[in-house]
Parts: sequence; C-alpha cells; structure tokens
Amino acid sequence: MKSNKKVLIFTYYWPPSGGSGVQRWMYFAKYLKKIGFNKGDRASYPVWDETLLEEVADIRVIKTTTREPLRWYSLLTSGNSQKGLPQGEVKRQSLLGKLAAYIRGNYFIPDARKGWVSFAVKAAQKVLKEESISHLISTGPPHSTHLVGLQLKAQFDLNWWVDFRDPWTEIFYSKDLYRSQKAIQKDALLENKVLQTADGVLTTVGGALHNQLSVKAPNQNFVSIPNGYDVQLMQEVQATKPKEVFHVVYTGLLTQNQAYDSVLHALNNIADQQAIRFSLAGKIAPEIISNIRAALPKVEVVYQGYLSHKEAIGLMKSAHLLLNFIFTGAQTQMISGKLLEYMATHVPVLSIGDPNSEAGKFISKGSFAKMLDANDRDGIQTFVSQLAAKKETLRNDFPNIESWSREVLTQRLVKEVFLETKY
Repeated sequence: MKSNKKVLIFTYYWPPSGGSGVQRWMYFAKYLKKIGFNKGDRASYPVWDETLLEEVADIRVIKTTTREPLRWYSLLTSGNSQKGLPQGEVKRQSLLGKLAAYIRGNYFIPDARKGWVSFAVKAAQKVLKEESISHLISTGPPHSTHLVGLQLKAQFDLNWWVDFRDPWTEIFYSKDLYRSQKAIQKDALLENKVLQTADGVLTTVGGALHNQLSVKAPNQNFVSIPNGYDVQLMQEVQATKPKEVFHVVYTGLLTQNQAYDSVLHALNNIADQQAIRFSLAGKIAPEIISNIRAALPKVEVVYQGYLSHKEAIGLMKSAHLLLNFIFTGAQTQMISGKLLEYMATHVPVLSIGDPNSEAGKFISKGSFAKMLDANDRDGIQTFVSQLAAKKETLRNDFPNIESWSREVLTQRLVKEVFLETKY
C-alpha cells in the first residue's frame, strides 16, 4: 500500500519527550513514512527519553516556540519547572495543591498547553501555503492542539481528523479541578465545536466513549484504532527471567488514583513461601514507593526510576507477572499502549479494574491474563498464588497478536482515514 500524499500531524509530545503519550503518533509517523506518506524546545515534558529519537530520525519535524504557563504551575506545586507537571491525578491534599487545581481548572482552558496554539498555527500556515498537503491530524491531550486544527480547517481545504487519545471534558480527573460553571461551559463549547467541525474523530477505544462523543456530534464519523506494540522492538529486546525469585513487574505512571493495595496484600500473603522481587519503573512519587515498601516488608522492592522505552520492554520480558492498575474513574475510557506491549511479551498479566470494560474484555482474550476488581481479594490472591507456584511454566498467549502491531494498525489508519475520505 503506497501513497505519495502528505499528512501534517500536530502533536505536543514528540521525542525526546518520553512516556506513552508520545508513542502513538511517533510510531504512526514511522510506519506512514514506510508506506509512503510524508510528514511535514521549549515544551514542558514530565519525562524524557532520548532513545526515541532513533525511531523518527528520518521524519521531517517542524518545531516551534511556545508560551508555557504550565512551567509556573509546576514551580508552584513542586518548586521545579518540570517535576510537578500533572499526570494522571490532581493533588489536592494541601491548600497550595487546591489553589493550583483551581487555577488549572478555571484559567487553563482547555489546558495549560494552549500557549502553543498561535505559534503552531503560524508555522503551519507557511507550510500549507508552500506545499500540497491533503490531511491534517491533531492529537490530544493536550486538547488545545485541536484548536490549531480548528483554525487551519477554516483557512485551508484540508481533511482534518482529531485524535482523542484520552477523553476531553469527561476525562476522569476533571471533577477534581474545582471548575466554575462558566469554565465548564467554555470547555464544553470548545470540545463541541472541534467535534462538529472535524472530518472525523479517532479514538483508542470505542464502545462507551464513542457513545458519549456521538451525543455531541451525532453526524460525526468515529473510528477506533488502538495503540499497539512495535514488532521490531519486541523481537530485538531479550531478557532472562530470574530463577531464584518470583519476579513481579509494574511499569508506567503510578498514582494514588489507582487501586493497588489488594495486589500488595496478595504478594505479602505468599512472601513466606516464595521469594519475591517486585520491580517498578516509571514516574512514581517517592511517597508511593515508601508506602509499597512498608506494605511489603518481606519482599525485595526495586524501584528503577524512569527507563527508556527499550529498557522498559526488557524489564517486562524479565517478569513472571506483569501488573496494571486502571485509573479510578477511567474504566471505560481507554486501553493503554502498555497493555498491548504487556500482551506481546507473552508474560502473564494481572490488571486491576472493571472486568466488563473494553480493557477488561481485551485482557480476557489472553490465555493467562485477567482483569479483576480491586475488591475481589480472593480472586487476586488465587491468581497470584497460582502464578507464583508455576512461574517457570505459565505463558500468556493472545490470539492474532500480530494484528495489534504498530505497522498493521498504521495500515488500518491509512485505509480507514486517509484512503476512505476525500482529499
């Protein structure tokens, strides 16, 4: 499937930014380039991963400056312009935290990255006047990125698709931002205008999320293309599972908004019979690591900090059990790219969340993978104990895992978005 069409992608997160948010369009761009499409640092990133630059070395990238009020938010909450960038939760324990949440919710609409919009529009106008570009993609969060697409759609003849990696106004933590009715209405108006103006809407998950969005834009075209895993990376990274311990691994963001206590309880119960190593990697607050160590006095707890994507894959493949914790309130909103990578390792997976959610249904297809409710302590204990007893022999196979590869999903993107719509 070859094309000489050009697509202009607007994404705030791009290498050397690390984390899951950057990987969706980084890999789409990588494989769009392979198929034949062309893609025509002052941002605040919570994590950095210089190794991801290798994946986009031959992709044309246009970078702009930005006005970044989120730096001041970070300074206010943490004393560091990068350390306190919010991810996955709103910290409201202190008076300062409540004030910061109020400012974020009422003055940063739709979000604190909106200072980038005018610079991105100006850079895009120059490119669009000089080159023949057929498609425009804007991906959020930050959903202010879609405001770039909104302005350009009004000025140029473009086929514009918006990508909602996460929900916008209905994101699970919005209720914690002390938003006034005026702020809520302003945000909803922006979202509705984007949804109704775009030529199509991409999401990582369908089901309930598509139902919510279709109420706001009944005539819109919704397409679900999930995050995936990179076959090349998965094949080239090798790792050995330790024989002397039951190796449990968690990678990614971990917050107080995720229910992990039941799993700690299960690990603690088998620690007398089985040596356990619990390895964690990602952006995790020191107090959470301290709490985990206190809850697991007989377990070797190893916090490896933030790892590059390649190193994280290696850690996953060294595990006997991979853990995942769905954000409370986000049960129906997403299937993370991490879950796809977990499945591709063939390591057994235990995820805590709603078994009936889209993610729960996806996980249930694995031969040794489960989504269990946080209150199902007996079920969690049984699953963990079974794994610990047979750690050398159990393998998690997922049917047609190849169809979830980044390259195959990019081919779907081309067919369902670029080739099936007008130029």
